[in-house]
Amino acid sequence: MRMTLLAGLVLAALGAGAHAATPASRFTQDPYPSTYRALASGPVLLANATVLTGTGERLDGADVLLADGKVAAVGRGLSVPEGATRVDATGKWVTPGLIDVHSHLGVYPSPGVKAHSDGNEATAPVTANVWAEHSIWAQDPGFHTALAGGITSLQILPGSANLVGGRGVTLKNVPSTSYQGMKFPGAPWGLKMACGENPKRVYGGKAGPSTRMGNVAGYRAAFIDASEYLKKNAPKPQQPKKKRWWERASGGDGTDSGGDAGGKRDLKLDTLAGAINGEILVHIHCYRADEMTTMLDLAKEFGFKVAAFHHGVEAYKIADRLAQENVCGALWADWWGFKMEAFDGIQENIALVDRPANGCAIVHSDSDEGIQRLNQEAAKVMANARRAGMGDIAPERAIRWVTSNAAKSLGIAERTGTLETGKMADVVVWSQNPFSVYAKAEQVYIDGARIYDRNDRSRQPVSDFMLGQEVLP
Repeated sequence: MRMTLLAGLVLAALGAGAHAATPASRFTQDPYPSTYRALASGPVLLANATVLTGTGERLDGADVLLADGKVAAVGRGLSVPEGATRVDATGKWVTPGLIDVHSHLGVYPSPGVKAHSDGNEATAPVTANVWAEHSIWAQDPGFHTALAGGITSLQILPGSANLVGGRGVTLKNVPSTSYQGMKFPGAPWGLKMACGENPKRVYGGKAGPSTRMGNVAGYRAAFIDASEYLKKNAPKPQQPKKKRWWERASGGDGTDSGGDAGGKRDLKLDTLAGAINGEILVHIHCYRADEMTTMLDLAKEFGFKVAAFHHGVEAYKIADRLAQENVCGALWADWWGFKMEAFDGIQENIALVDRPANGCAIVHSDSDEGIQRLNQEAAKVMANARRAGMGDIAPERAIRWVTSNAAKSLGIAERTGTLETGKMADVVVWSQNPFSVYAKAEQVYIDGARIYDRNDRSRQPVSDFMLGQEVLP
């Protein structure tokens, strides 16, 4: 029954038409484009729920209408369109689908064995030439357990062994046999960078940095190469048109050049140039406040923008500067102390980063287990802020930490992350207030299709890897 349903959904999807990709520059053209297609679905009215829109608004006794894969309307007393499915959501809560901006699902999949360890290309301090998507195993059972926790989109990143670890990719959390079938159409790539202990530990004693000053010298050298690459490959309209590297049939093996490629195509410099141009969003693994300020200055030196600092256990120390420069903090609720650079973490970190008027706080997981309860991680922040005398943080504010703020940092906020008319119908129906430890995601819709239903086993996707294995109910 389950396989028949899933097969039918896939066949329906093939006829639904793919989203058109957004135009790309020569540095961000995609030879591995998304093949994601929204599953065919009829209109659905989620009726009489408590609705958190992700915009800072709460509506009690409200309805959400999904049609043609989009949010068609949000309000009270909406009429049920002809042919629509009406879901009685009395006593339940409805939110945008949750978004995890820092995941390694698929690149460190389950089972967690050495053969599956594909998240760190620890062969050089700068591996901007690698793309995390080329390691993703779409059959990772972790995607489906995350779906049961309300995760509808997620960014998959390389690990943090490197100064520059490579490109990350944003996925729609749908069953697929390939990562291209999950790839969020038109979403920009992320560039994973890392500060501090990780790169100097991995490369100390090798041909790489062994100190924090060595780390910074390594970033600067890489971006100097990329700046030269940009200059030499900039169009020169005043000169007769010549064939450039991206128009040639040959040239460049795409390896890490170790210097400016001199006009030859180089995959490392493509990525770094895309970051300087603002086409690839920079996400930096960074714990200490002093290192975050250094990275903000590095960004100014080379003209790129930091989308978010990840982990950032000391982000609370520079919350005002992060808000002023419109940089998000993608943070844990309470991880701390597991290494020296994590020692000065506090449980109020996210609440303090969220406090300034333009603050952009995000709850992330970095965990195949934590991604299953991102809502509860946010709830811990609310409780810790209350205990610290910061007052009650309203659910309509906290939901942004796992929806709209996350979408903003990934460059997809115009399309998802809030329940607004015309946005993707990525929606979760919760059994109760999602910030309760007892709350469960009962239904999960992606582009209007009911992908997951806790009360319907035929709507609980199972990885091919798990087929034939005993699964407890």
